[in-house]
Amino acid sequence: MKHEVFVVTAAYGNDNVVALGGQRKLLPIIAQSGAAGVEIRRELLSATELRSLPELALAIAAHGLRCFYSAPQALFTPAGASNPLLPQLFAEAEQLGAERLKLSLGHFAASVGTEALVAFLKTQRVKLLVENDQTECGALAPLRAFFSRAAADTLPVSMTFDMGNWQWVGQAPQDAADALTAVVSYIHVKVAAGSGSGWRAVPPEPRDPGWRRLLERLPDNVPRGIEFPLVGDDLVAVTRRFVALLQ
Repeated sequence: MKHEVFVVTAAYGNDNVVALGGQRKLLPIIAQSGAAGVEIRRELLSATELRSLPELALAIAAHGLRCFYSAPQALFTPAGASNPLLPQLFAEAEQLGAERLKLSLGHFAASVGTEALVAFLKTQRVKLLVENDQTECGALAPLRAFFSRAAADTLPVSMTFDMGNWQWVGQAPQDAADALTAVVSYIHVKVAAGSGSGWRAVPPEPRDPGWRRLLERLPDNVPRGIEFPLVGDDLVAVTRRFVALLQ
């Protein structure tokens, strides 16, 4: 089976993306790599680019790519309420032609009602994804509690499973995969390597069985996103090599 692979623009390095002229400049590279789509990062969009999302959407489509949208925002505020920016973020995703919007969980509180959130999400074409981030909110316990509540309340949301982020919260990714596989609809592939200052993301080694075993615990029919560093003199060749590896 050939897996769908998306390339996260941040994989090229935030400073490099800016130096290259923005995320739009990466589209030819990603298209030539054989990837199915691109994950656009809101934090890498300038104010001018945020006002020109329909133009970016046309460029993505012209390169034959699908689109996911990621915003550095949490679904829930520190007070446990739904993020008041949700309508704006979904509107941006619509303008971008994105299929999915990815957020972090934030401070989910079981005591807070979800009726308004359910009603809002059911009116949206774009599908919501919640990712395990590198904070305590991205640990297994709050995510299990949230997705249990989501199932009970028929909240239309699924998960981006980031393979590397579990190391930042001190938890075994294998345990998380076993607990959450039923709600996973997108996988961020990266390996976390220890360093003197903590953890850093690195590319998967083709001969290393660890990351492959973890993928085997996760759904086999969902897109895989490259979120590890893509560096080299020939970015098309580098991207193509890893797209082929994950396919």
